[in-house]
Amino acid sequence: MRVLVACEFSGIVRQAFCRRGHDAWSCDLLDTEIPGQHMKCNVLTVLDMNWDLMIAHPPCTYLSNSSAKHLYIDCKKTNGPDPIRWKHMAAAAEFFAKLLNYPIPRIAVENPIMLGHARKLIGASHDQLIQPWQYGEPETKATCLWLKNLPRLTPTKIVSGRDARVHREGPSPDRWKNRSRTLPGIAEAMAEQWSIF
Repeated sequence: MRVLVACEFSGIVRQAFCRRGHDAWSCDLLDTEIPGQHMKCNVLTVLDMNWDLMIAHPPCTYLSNSSAKHLYIDCKKTNGPDPIRWKHMAAAAEFFAKLLNYPIPRIAVENPIMLGHARKLIGASHDQLIQPWQYGEPETKATCLWLKNLPRLTPTKIVSGRDARVHREGPSPDRWKNRSRTLPGIAEAMAEQWSIF
């Protein structure tokens, strides 16, 4: 199966599929952290390469519910809307919708819980909400999946740890990277359960 992991610099999901014998490629504007089949480019330029499955991780900076306060000047609704932030949200929603609606047979798009405004622009709510602790990772990080012709992921190993590591991480140049990597337990579940087609 030909698998595109869109907007992935880590290589974690790509490698989970490669280990199962698939022709899996990651694509991002950044170099990959794990050597392997990786295209460093705008993913929109490679969508027509006969993929059977795409798992996409579009940037969530302007889409996530946690960014709601930033839609307003100085993060205060009484100050009125921040037009630049709303413009960025609209562009991010358009990119997300392009990935979700592209004519690839099977698609999963991943993002945190989404802003209501962004959800309206995309025109679709998520199909499933998962947590890392359902897949052997002792952490909390609500992750939404929009699914096209794919089953919902079934939990593989429920663990008791419930650390909110990504929310507690302090400021640093790599904070956004550390928060955006797919955890290995979730990647393995995707590769195991979505390899049956």
